[in-house]
Amino acid sequence: MPTAVESTDSSVLPNKRYFTIGEVAKLCDLKAHVLRYWEQEFDQIQPVKRSNRRYYQRQDVLLIRQVKSLLHDQGYTISGARQWLTGDIAGDDSARVKQLTRQTISELEDILKTLKSV
Repeated sequence: MPTAVESTDSSVLPNKRYFTIGEVAKLCDLKAHVLRYWEQEFDQIQPVKRSNRRYYQRQDVLLIRQVKSLLHDQGYTISGARQWLTGDIAGDDSARVKQLTRQTISELEDILKTLKSV
């Protein structure tokens, strides 16, 4: 069984297959009700549901971080973020690459700050 990477930095994902809604909320710095709402708004966010519990996979967490970046950092509306994720925005390939690059750089800078503070 994979071991978790111990870190207080929310940008680093633990090395595990499934995450509970509470863990995802903490990793993405969101409230659980926001995650449940986004599930309704974004078809791409589809956690596995077993026994009335949600289990998010790694790609779900990354997608949620991307949605958060679009909504909170980039200033997109929910409708605009939905269009961006489905690729309906003109020139979407270059815009998507630029946004993903910005997000990756931001996450790497957060990791670097954490490593420097240790």
